[in-house]
Amino acid sequence: MTKIGEKNVHPVRCMGGNMKFRALRLDTGNFSWGTEVCTRKVRVLDVTYNASNNELVRTKTLVKGAIVLVDAHPFKDWYESHYGVRVGVKKGVSSAPVEEKKSDAAKAKISARQKTRSLESAIDHQFGSGRLYAKITSRPGQSGRCDGYILEGPELAFYQKMMAKK
Repeated sequence: MTKIGEKNVHPVRCMGGNMKFRALRLDTGNFSWGTEVCTRKVRVLDVTYNASNNELVRTKTLVKGAIVLVDAHPFKDWYESHYGVRVGVKKGVSSAPVEEKKSDAAKAKISARQKTRSLESAIDHQFGSGRLYAKITSRPGQSGRCDGYILEGPELAFYQKMMAKK
């Protein structure tokens, strides 16, 4: 059973001389933001929901299908540099835009990206707290890795509703 902590992965010999990599402890993973086509290595902070067993949430066990909280900072930095917009800023707080020296071509590229940009309010709210909900799609006890994707849209709403019940 994989727990949250400093990385500890053991190789295990299997049938036919193949190898499995049993992750006993992991603290980071590769998570993908599907709508923005952006993947970053981020820290796994906590296990918040598991459909199969509440015991796995209490013991913070990383398994396939678990909903985890990950650090939003790498995704936030990417979004702000890619679109040139500040995200996760609370409504009442005014923040001065950070002016950087950019070439005319870079400014034109960012302004062109602005036209097609859309960020869900739920994701923006999570950026404000500095944590994003993600789902683990790999099998940490078999592959030695903790990979997954950022929850958004109706799937995010579903899991937030399920977590509110408990």
